[in-house]
Amino acid sequence: MNKPELINSIASKSGLSRKDSEAALDAFIASVEDALKAGDKVSLVGFGAFEVRKRPARKGRNPKTKEEIMISASNAPVFKAGRGLKEKVNPVQAATAETPVVAIPAP
Repeated sequence: MNKPELINSIASKSGLSRKDSEAALDAFIASVEDALKAGDKVSLVGFGAFEVRKRPARKGRNPKTKEEIMISASNAPVFKAGRGLKEKVNPVQAATAETPVVAIPAP
């Protein structure tokens, strides 16, 4: 799903106009960006959390010349899905005769 499709989906599910849905989505994105720039974490209970993780400087290799280079430290925005979202994406199936639940023994 791309941004215009998401805007149409928001409009149909919320009853807002397409223009208002686009403004709401843009405001949400801007709010998350501002919070991450400020070093804050954005948590949406049941959905997930947006945060910034620091990547340390490391050695890398130029694939063209095979020369070793230093890659500078950077910040990476990450999203960690919440339990509610994970359950919707991976619904738990009830055990049946065809699909029995198998217990995995602890090591």
